[in-house]
Amino acid sequence: MRKTAKIAISLPEEVLAAVERERMGRGESRSQFFRRAAEALLRRQREQEMADVYLRAYQRLPETEEEVEAARRAASNILAEEPWE
Repeated sequence: MRKTAKIAISLPEEVLAAVERERMGRGESRSQFFRRAAEALLRRQREQEMADVYLRAYQRLPETEEEVEAARRAASNILAEEPWE
């Protein structure tokens, strides 16, 4: 079983009201709602960081014209084998 920690947070009343409507509509506890929200935010941040790393690496070393042409040929060969009915 994973350890959990209890925390207290302060929210503007209108944010809390929106959270309450959303979580009740989903049938979740406040803990479940905030855990899900925090996990989603952290996942999006990790994905954005990975995309940024990829983009910087691509900008440093983009594909060559030969690589682009090889990819085009491979895609054409693959698509030529597809039944286009």
